[in-house]
Amino acid sequence: MKIYLTLFLVAASYISIAQQKISGTVTNNHNKPLFGVEVFVEELQKGTSTDENGYYELTNLPNNTIHLIYNYLGYETQIKTIALKNEETVFEIILEDAVFHMEEIIISTPFNKLQSENVMKVDKITVQQLKTKGAATLIEGVSLIPGVSQVSTGTGIGKPVIRGLRGNRVLVYSQGIRLENQQFGDEHGLGVDDASIESIEVIKGPASLLYGSDALGGVLYFTPLKFADENTFNVYANQTYFTNTDGSNTSFGVKQSYNSWKFLASGAYNSHGDYKIPDNKSVLNTRFNEAIFNAAIGFNSNLISSVARFNFNHSNVGIPEEIGAENTFKTPMLPYQDLTNKSVSLNTIFYLNNSKISTVFGYTKNDRKEFEEHHDEHADDDDDHDDHDDHQDDEELHPSLHLKLNTFSYDAKWHLPKTKNFEGIFGVQGMLQNNSNYGEEILIPDATINDIGLLFTGTYDFKNNSNLQGGIRFDYRAIDTEEHIIQHEDELHVFDALDKNYENFSASLGYKTTLFKVITSRFNAATGFKAPNLAELTSNGVHHGSNRFEIGNPDLKSERNVQLDVALEYDTKHFELFANGFYNYIDNYIFINPTGDFEDGYDVYKYTQENAELYGGEFGFHLHPHPLDWLHLQSSYETVIGKQSNGDYLPLIPANKFINTIRTEFNIKDWLNKGFAAITVESNLEQNNVSDFETATEGYSLLNIGAGATFVVSRINFDVSLNLNNALDKTYISHLSRLKANNIPNIGRNFIASVKFKL
Repeated sequence: MKIYLTLFLVAASYISIAQQKISGTVTNNHNKPLFGVEVFVEELQKGTSTDENGYYELTNLPNNTIHLIYNYLGYETQIKTIALKNEETVFEIILEDAVFHMEEIIISTPFNKLQSENVMKVDKITVQQLKTKGAATLIEGVSLIPGVSQVSTGTGIGKPVIRGLRGNRVLVYSQGIRLENQQFGDEHGLGVDDASIESIEVIKGPASLLYGSDALGGVLYFTPLKFADENTFNVYANQTYFTNTDGSNTSFGVKQSYNSWKFLASGAYNSHGDYKIPDNKSVLNTRFNEAIFNAAIGFNSNLISSVARFNFNHSNVGIPEEIGAENTFKTPMLPYQDLTNKSVSLNTIFYLNNSKISTVFGYTKNDRKEFEEHHDEHADDDDDHDDHDDHQDDEELHPSLHLKLNTFSYDAKWHLPKTKNFEGIFGVQGMLQNNSNYGEEILIPDATINDIGLLFTGTYDFKNNSNLQGGIRFDYRAIDTEEHIIQHEDELHVFDALDKNYENFSASLGYKTTLFKVITSRFNAATGFKAPNLAELTSNGVHHGSNRFEIGNPDLKSERNVQLDVALEYDTKHFELFANGFYNYIDNYIFINPTGDFEDGYDVYKYTQENAELYGGEFGFHLHPHPLDWLHLQSSYETVIGKQSNGDYLPLIPANKFINTIRTEFNIKDWLNKGFAAITVESNLEQNNVSDFETATEGYSLLNIGAGATFVVSRINFDVSLNLNNALDKTYISHLSRLKANNIPNIGRNFIASVKFKL
């Protein structure tokens, strides 16, 4: 025991002594020091800011190569790869003026480069940018990115759609691990709130090489909250009010960082009533409540960097059905969902002589309950009843549907020694998942899923600022289910035991170069796959969230696709133009169709397959006319067409959309920073390209107005934003609204006021 204690003390003393340090000054191109420049090492989650003299210092760094990011508003972001071979390294840097925006490092791709250096086109938006755009929810804000939409059920439930693909075809990552919460259903939200994340990255296109099954359509990657700068303490709080739903969002957080250790904790509570449509009536039971808590602890030395994170999310979400009288209730009525998601993750990097090993281990526990309204509980909607009583009966009610999903995930990568032009990664990823039923009814059976994937990817940099990136991957998925025989009224619902295996090779190849010295071009070809999920294979019961009887198909095959993607960007100091086009062919596309039958009083829907293709793109520009430095004109257009091989259209394909924005930016001396005012017109065209069981939707335009700034009072920063969404109180129905079948309009005028302070 004494020997082990001695070895531990020696190792601890070595870690404390053998520290690497980097320092320097940051100036602009006029040789003036810049105060407040963010200097950050992404892989270590460690950073600092420059002082009044432009000086920065980071200590306790690994004896290895790091990527140092210099980020400052109004200047070009720079990322420097620095080999720390000496105990002290001095690195001076000059930042150049930037007109449009600060560029950020992309962490959802394997080599963590700036977007301008990335072979794959990735869109990134920060939570703060979402707030300035007036997004009422996180997923609503993500849908402002060209090529991204949402399938919504009221204001509290939204799921991402990337270039026409949704559900299990879009993989969601949070805290560096897969978000597993029965995502096959469109009728419940993601279970992620903006209180727990820093920014969102979107990969549009197959990313199975990097993430395995379920990344056939793309990836939504939530980057977690950053820690405070080294040796600093932060406190912040935010309050947002929404007039339409009489809703509120309250959040808080504390952060403390030292040389080696860092901590943070944050929480939030959201509460919304039924949303109102333009005639001042309410859409009943669109109310929801959500509580969130996050905590993280990090440690780094010259040998290791590790971060452990915990997230808790609990929400009660009503399942809407009809329009009713205006009310002020916020507790969901029957039917409603009770959703709890808990996740723990451990991200660690081990630094070797010339390489490193990164690992991510995660555990997620998802508890999903659906409470239905029984026939003897119906009441007249016009009665003055207190629907809070519904919740008081929860102790006596048993959920109609109760699913517990436990997921253990792992990801280990060896980053090969980097040469002058080449970087490579070997990796293994996988998950072990268990689904169990505890409700009165069964929609999908008890099951175990085992995934494992092996991958290699590499990138080669040419001298002419061109990059080639590619890789190959093999995946294996095993699904085992238990037999269930359920007596429901006069019918027997039988779930036969299944033992299914799915295998797949994925590959990608991309090339980035500069055309005519001014156009950045990206050409990518990639394959992806999605193994059938439990709902598609085994469903045999009433799905109250979607209000239908669903039947699975055990003979379904894996979806496999090939996508070609071309992205062109013309970028000068005062004008930016982009054009992205894609073609996506999918073998064995899985979708659900009505059969025309009825069971248990519900329409019967059954899963089926057909080859399909999707194609379209996103186009836009950003004009910053000189010398009007305060003015920005932005416009984007997105389109996607989805067809089956028999010529029929695919269901739930978003309508073509224009977004046009006029934005001004300003500062007033030292007390008002980052001021802005913006007017946005979002125009959705009519959607007549619908599947057999869909209804077409008319086009509409929405006017949104926003303004905000950061006020500095006694060294306290107050971020204030005011937004008026749907300012003209337009009556409209989104094509991707799950309430359109009942002819229920989307939300009317909504004024959103938000105040955040930071110490």
